[in-house]
Amino acid sequence: MSALKDKVLAALRTVQDPDLKRDLVTLNMIKSVEVDEAAGTVAVEVELTTPACPLKKKIEDDCRAAIAKVPGINKIDITMSARVTTAGQPEGKTALPGVKNVVAIGSGKGGVGKSTTATNIAVALKELGARVALLDLDIYGPNVPGMMGVTGRPKVINKRIIPIEANGVQTMSMGFLVSEDQPLVWRGPMLHGVMKQLIFDVAWGDVDYLVIDLPPGTGDVQLSLSQMVHVNGSVIVTTPQNVALQDVRKGLAMFQKVEIPVIGIVENMSYHLCPACGHRDEIFDHGGGERVAAELGLNFFGAVPLNSEIRRSMDIGRPVAGVRGSEFYKIYRAVAERVAQEVAIRNAAGGSVPIATIKAD
Repeated sequence: MSALKDKVLAALRTVQDPDLKRDLVTLNMIKSVEVDEAAGTVAVEVELTTPACPLKKKIEDDCRAAIAKVPGINKIDITMSARVTTAGQPEGKTALPGVKNVVAIGSGKGGVGKSTTATNIAVALKELGARVALLDLDIYGPNVPGMMGVTGRPKVINKRIIPIEANGVQTMSMGFLVSEDQPLVWRGPMLHGVMKQLIFDVAWGDVDYLVIDLPPGTGDVQLSLSQMVHVNGSVIVTTPQNVALQDVRKGLAMFQKVEIPVIGIVENMSYHLCPACGHRDEIFDHGGGERVAAELGLNFFGAVPLNSEIRRSMDIGRPVAGVRGSEFYKIYRAVAERVAQEVAIRNAAGGSVPIATIKAD
């Protein structure tokens, strides 16, 4: 190893991952260092734990600043790559082949925009460069097919269901298997059986994040899911008003009971901006999600406004998180980055990051 390369690596040992609080060399995030001593050039590849890292720019800038202090360096090229991490599989849980992380999106009550949030988080993660699948486990009210703009039945090859790709995301839903006007009147054992099919009989490809849209409330689906697979983290969607926030507590208590970690809260319908005059109207109050997250010791992943553009995009099956010219593209991108960030932190800690403890009122 050249003397200059030694100095560059020593400089990079002073750069910490802001989340993991360890230096990049120790974390094996420095994948390559190439130097040309005669020309004074350095090329470094930094491998992040997710392409959706919200601190990507800071880490790159910190690396550049550290290397610039090394005498004799005239040019610095830094390449930022990513390899999504995963946590170990707990005893008693069945691994999903090819799936690195499972993220469940739930809510304490219906009508808060949970499916809209789940769909846009999935698409936003894809836009950030991750390989993503979206599973609609809202068995009695499957809205994901319409929101993703897909119809028809998936193919079955070698007794494995092939998910339908939509908006760059592998998608599976009970809505693909029954007609739109067919009601499902099932008791617990039947529900458990169809869940097993939707989870284990689907040929998921190489997936960084499997986003699961859960039904609202606290019921059989959440319990069955916790028994079947390891969920890396769940996100609770709420609206700002008190009646919804009361259900956040119940949702948190339910996830704790079934040992699914809650990694954060998203406040949906947080405010409305008049498209004509720009007046801000906090129809359902504002900031309740952030307040309850602080109270419960949870991450607050962001506030999403009530807006007709979001509604129209879901009605036509083109999630706004995939429309790059939209201001809401940035909002959902920021939410998805925070979700991926927290999953990566938990994976680095072996899934042992403490979570809030609360009893339902």
